Amino acid sequence: MQKITASIITIGDELLIGQVVDTNSTWMAHKLNNIGVWVHRRLAVGDDWDEIWKAMDDESSQSDIILITGGLGPTADDITKPLLCEYFKGKMVTDEATLEHITRIFEVFLKRPMIERNIKQAEVPDTCTILKNERGTAPGMLFEKEGKLFISMPGVPHEMKGIMEDHVLDLLQSRFELPYIGHRTLLTFGIGESFLADKIKDFEEGLPSNIKLAYLPNYGMVRLRLTSVGEPSIINKALDTQFAELKELVKEHLVSDQDLPMDIVVANLLKQHHATLATAESCTGGYIAHRITSNPGASEYFYGSIVSYDNSIKQNLLKINPEILAVEGAVSKAVVTQMVKGVLDVMKTDYAIAVSGIMGPDGGSSEKPVGTVWIAIGNNRSIEAVRLHFRFDRQKNIELTAMNAMNMLRKFILENHKG
Repeated sequence: MQKITASIITIGDELLIGQVVDTNSTWMAHKLNNIGVWVHRRLAVGDDWDEIWKAMDDESSQSDIILITGGLGPTADDITKPLLCEYFKGKMVTDEATLEHITRIFEVFLKRPMIERNIKQAEVPDTCTILKNERGTAPGMLFEKEGKLFISMPGVPHEMKGIMEDHVLDLLQSRFELPYIGHRTLLTFGIGESFLADKIKDFEEGLPSNIKLAYLPNYGMVRLRLTSVGEPSIINKALDTQFAELKELVKEHLVSDQDLPMDIVVANLLKQHHATLATAESCTGGYIAHRITSNPGASEYFYGSIVSYDNSIKQNLLKINPEILAVEGAVSKAVVTQMVKGVLDVMKTDYAIAVSGIMGPDGGSSEKPVGTVWIAIGNNRSIEAVRLHFRFDRQKNIELTAMNAMNMLRKFILENHKG
């Protein structure tokens, strides 16, 4: 079976100067891989006519599918649409269905009149097939040239995802004979990538040639992914066999045998045991609560958070003894232990997380240097606390604190529900 390849071109000066982070190509690459399309290359180009033209020429010489995002807005710097019109030797025409859609958005949802720039959003090259954008005003456009597919979509992630899910993925699956790609992914925590590689060295060397192992490290965690391509029944059986062996080798550090983030793993545990959670956060400023509530349905198991950044909040809301604060300091085992007790009393939940630390870049001392953090987790029967030290920048220290806190809670819940 022929390998079908894709190139992803993201357009915009804002991507090149770091003003906007390109999340589009990451999301698209993941979705393409899931349906059996191999991403040959991902590249970003600025709002430059010649550079975009050259990128389209170069990528169409290498790939079967060229996905383009960005440059479809109503302002002068949005040059993608006129460029596509010239590239595919078309002329601009008004698409009545798109104009009706845009008019409805302004009249019903935005409740304001359209201006000429908005109306021009309905103008498209007559050489394209329209891919309706249910989430915005700029339509997607499909072009074909010398057997290659070119698909242009807005750069707004929410709109691009809608067009991909409503039109593009089905289109590609119907147009091409795509191979089956099988994955098995697990998540480990508390062991570095190099140590993990040493631990499973013999396993990796003994893998069949058609199964590949990838290491995906991030913030104290490492995902291990096995991948193979071929006949589904054969591939899945082989992957299951190897995956079972891999899980046994890393069981001491295994968090999940699915490709799930830590917050989802914790959420699933809480739901499984019909348990509830609250947080008392100082140094993380509510980041743990943010991670947990980013998931749909979080209200089923998460009650709330007390962001006790200032000591007065610790005293007044969490009822921390001021003498302990004065003697031990806010970054201490005694304080985070009382923070757990305090938030459990206020929120009436089954479990609680509390954190207090020095995230940097300043505020540390010889006794408690920057990166020092105390984490406590517990319930009304027992509380566990641990001191950790991180050596990174402020944001990474915050994220590592959150990941370690959630992992501590995960292990605590499992221990409390043994048998």
